[in-house]
Amino acid sequence: MDIKVIIESLSPIERKLIPLLSGEPVSVDELANEDLDKTTILRAAEFLKKKDLAETEEKEEEIVDLGILGVHYRKNHLPERALLIALHDKKELAIKDIKKATGLNDNEAKVALGTLKKKALVDLKQGNLVLNAKSDEVSKKFVEELFLESLPRELSSLAPEEKFALENLKKRKDLVEVLQTKEIAVKLTKNGLEIQKEKLDVDLIEQLTPQMLKSNGFKNKKFRRYDLTAGVPRIYGGKRHFVNQAVDHAKSIWLEMGFKEMSGDLVDSGFWVFDSLFTAQDHPVREMQDTFYLKDIKAKLPEKKIVEGVKKSHEGGVDGSKGWSQEWKEEDAKKTLLRPHTTCLSSRALMEIGKNLKENVPAKYFALGRCFRNETVDWSHGFEFNQTEGIVIDENANFRQLLGYLTQFFKKMGYDKIRIRPAYFAYTEPSLEIDVFHPVHKKWLELGGAGMFRPEVTIPMFGRHIPVLAWGPGFDRIIMDYFKITDLRNMYKNDINQLREMKFWRKD
Repeated sequence: MDIKVIIESLSPIERKLIPLLSGEPVSVDELANEDLDKTTILRAAEFLKKKDLAETEEKEEEIVDLGILGVHYRKNHLPERALLIALHDKKELAIKDIKKATGLNDNEAKVALGTLKKKALVDLKQGNLVLNAKSDEVSKKFVEELFLESLPRELSSLAPEEKFALENLKKRKDLVEVLQTKEIAVKLTKNGLEIQKEKLDVDLIEQLTPQMLKSNGFKNKKFRRYDLTAGVPRIYGGKRHFVNQAVDHAKSIWLEMGFKEMSGDLVDSGFWVFDSLFTAQDHPVREMQDTFYLKDIKAKLPEKKIVEGVKKSHEGGVDGSKGWSQEWKEEDAKKTLLRPHTTCLSSRALMEIGKNLKENVPAKYFALGRCFRNETVDWSHGFEFNQTEGIVIDENANFRQLLGYLTQFFKKMGYDKIRIRPAYFAYTEPSLEIDVFHPVHKKWLELGGAGMFRPEVTIPMFGRHIPVLAWGPGFDRIIMDYFKITDLRNMYKNDINQLREMKFWRKD
């Protein structure tokens, strides 16, 4: 050990800490003073550890301390003590007069009465509370009172009667709390004790300043030695939330494939969310247990021609379809709700395209946005999630092209293999669902549905049937694998450590 080199490499906080230490552990709390706070001491101790001059020891403890009400009752009286004092003065007290005589609230009065009965210090006689204790019993402090006066205490140091008092007090809200604490102690190593014997107040320059450079004040002076191989704190630069990074990437995929972006409000009407998409008005998905409705707000429906076309498709008569063979109610269509999917944006886009088919077809549109469903929250479901939506309107569009768009998108999102299987949706025929295998949960995870819009959807918007490819997979599920998230609930928990360590979305 080169003592001179080590002394020349000590920082100011290390020089201050070394004289306070010894070969025996000293807690950080005891070391703290006006010149060295706890944080500074811990930082200096870490520097000394790297130089093999000090060691640290950690001790975890459970501390019993006063809660909010415990602080109040220690200054004043526990409710049972307040009641006992009132009874000692009057010997007998009507139940209905307890609050007035003691100043206790309803809950405190109930607790006080119950506690004194358990301790056999009072009796109930004909609706009156009667003292059943001698003067010395009244003046003697309860074990709970003595325990509160002794706090804070280490849990491991409690005697049996004190543990009994703790259990009684824990049953009452905010009287006591058990806190997990960590005590760190620092001691000098053999090398540290040797350094402690040396003169440490060496005049060294810590850093160059503009004034030093101007006046040549650094000449003929020594700089403190720096260890260029020492570890330094990791620096986390600012960055977009990892979900937003993935959203940007997904949007760029659709744009590169020639799509235009759709956008719209998070709140929409039952007409655009359900009716325009040929979802029956008695379908379970429209019930309160599945959808978030807004109370006492009615939506404005589109022009009469569109409404009549949708109504006709539901009641029967579109392209030979029987519809749902039930009366279509305009009032149900006017209900407002948080959109459960982004497909309502597609149906609105179809209406706009239908205003000038010659100019607007063929067309390709996409959306990526928030949706809301009244779901039971678990590892694969949330009541709020992202969905990516797409439609292709083309006289020559076919099912094989739909598979091609989906395969290309998922490949660019990192999925070389997806499972496509037949499915049923009210507004598409044929229909399919896209799945990927989840390696952790060992099951196929549904990403979303797709298909070709039925004539009942397209004819009210276009006046005739034009093939429309459509899809709407859940986006949050798509990005789970890349970010190694196995539970959707962890995606938006705002854990600062998770956000710092989460890798950037790929740049391909």
